[in-house]
Amino acid sequence: MLTAEKRGETVAEVKPQEDIRWKKIEGAMRKHGNTSDALIETLHTVQDVYGYLDEKVLHKVAVALRVPLSSVYGVATFYHIFTLKPKGLHTCVVCMGTACYIKGAQAVLDLIEKEYGIKPGETTEDGKLSVLTARCLGSCSLAPAVVIDGEIIGKMAPEKIFEKLQGVVNHDS
Repeated sequence: MLTAEKRGETVAEVKPQEDIRWKKIEGAMRKHGNTSDALIETLHTVQDVYGYLDEKVLHKVAVALRVPLSSVYGVATFYHIFTLKPKGLHTCVVCMGTACYIKGAQAVLDLIEKEYGIKPGETTEDGKLSVLTARCLGSCSLAPAVVIDGEIIGKMAPEKIFEKLQGVVNHDS
């Protein structure tokens, strides 16, 4: 696979001078040596400043770090912490670990799919809610557990998740 640099592109041609977010990304790359070893930390920074891994920015990162674009996408899609799609205003993560699954996590997911029309990894059309799953939250005594906007909530029954999400999502309206 040809790097963007080998295709004749230079960093100056790829990065927009007016985008302040790119300055933060450049800083992260510099801090980690401007080498391929800086890729994961750079992707963390990209996701922090953009909220997700924007395709155009991934191209810029490949050029700047002199890494094949296929390698950048490989890392971005291998690690579950990275997302290639924008997240919703609110995020709900349903634990699917053994304890949570046995205690009804699938029923919680089924209700979310029915009420909001989205499956894990998707965002509602209005951009208000993203639903994700996790292999384990480490809160087995609270099974089934969910994380809504960073707050762990335990013993989550399907009817309880609907009420909680309605409160969060409708609060912004």
